[in-house]
Amino acid sequence: MLEMRPDCERCGADTPASAAGAFICSFECTFCAACADDLDDICPNCGGELMDRPTRSKHLLEKYPASTERKFAG
Repeated sequence: MLEMRPDCERCGADTPASAAGAFICSFECTFCAACADDLDDICPNCGGELMDRPTRSKHLLEKYPASTERKFAG
């Protein structure tokens, strides 16, 4: 199950688990659409490809909550 991180690691923008617009690499590094575009869909941490992160249905978020640990360091 994906961790569903709550923010973009580059700019800190919110990336809600139930909303489209987040991009992840195979290590689940998470970026917003604008940052992924600026990065040419390449993860700056591992060099892997950034792909659309799937959404998690709101009714499943209660049973399987998204992470609340923010990764933005800025």
